[in-house]
Amino acid sequence: MPTGVAIRDVRDQLFDAAERVLLRDGASALTSRAVTAEAGCAKGVLHRHFADFDAFLAELVLDRVARIEEQADALRRAAGTGTVTDHLTRALIDLFGPVAVSVVSLVTSRDGLRSRLRAARPTGVPILTDAATAIASYLTAEQALGRIAADADVDTLAPTLIGAAHLLFADRQAAPPGAGAVRKVVGAVIAGVERPAA
Repeated sequence: MPTGVAIRDVRDQLFDAAERVLLRDGASALTSRAVTAEAGCAKGVLHRHFADFDAFLAELVLDRVARIEEQADALRRAAGTGTVTDHLTRALIDLFGPVAVSVVSLVTSRDGLRSRLRAARPTGVPILTDAATAIASYLTAEQALGRIAADADVDTLAPTLIGAAHLLFADRQAAPPGAGAVRKVVGAVIAGVERPAA
């Protein structure tokens, strides 16, 4: 891109470029040069907007976490409708899209990024921890409606669902698992605590 030409929404443009590099080439290929080349801008553009590359990556992760919060709101609003199994199956498929799985891989592979994220988020792995919080919140809403057993431990069920789903989706060379495979995991984890609709 020629010098002096304004870039609109540079932050989003750089984040989108980083996602494309992650999806196509993996976390090890994600460098500031790869991102700016993919975005079609000079390398200096990234450094004018972010203190360093780890700061850029931390903002990318936090931006994706904000998307999970939006999904969590929609999931909580669905409480009391349909079936718990259907909602959880759809939520896990949405949560573990290719970008989210790649971002988790990025976080676990970069020490500097993890250190930067730990300053604001001292526990857990971003994306996975946020997804577990979203699922726990939804299960709590369903519990209040009597659709999940009153004595169910939602704070254990939620990370169990996230961990099992992550294993289904992570590090795959083939297509992601289908809804049937995800539904089977959900059914196994919540067996005995989902209550039939009245």
